Amino acid sequence: QVQLVESGGGLVQAGGSLRLSCAASGRTFDSYPMGWFRQAPGKEREFVAGISARASTTDYADSVKGRFTISRDNAKNTVSLQMNSLKPEDTAVYYCARRRLFGGSWSTADMDFWGKGTLVTVSS
Repeated sequence: QVQLVESGGGLVQAGGSLRLSCAASGRTFDSYPMGWFRQAPGKEREFVAGISARASTTDYADSVKGRFTISRDNAKNTVSLQMNSLKPEDTAVYYCARRRLFGGSWSTADMDFWGKGTLVTVSS
């Protein structure tokens, strides 16, 4: 069983920065792509950023391109999300997720394990 534990959320003013981290259990972390998703109140969970197993490729939602950066450290079983120039519309619970080994997309249906989330609140 894989456990994913997010940390780093909090309250920040618009224009500020936060760094989220996700610690994963298990010995096969470096075999799986990892992603960050978020869910704002009353909205569906949406893709934010994803990274391939060996960090050779990254993908971003259009809404965060140029502001957020995803990275991973396979030696430490961690994946991080650096969030800069935060906006009030970035307010959400942020989730770390593992993509299925043969999953081809960043849809929620292609994720097989999820963390419990960490709340990010951006004040205007």
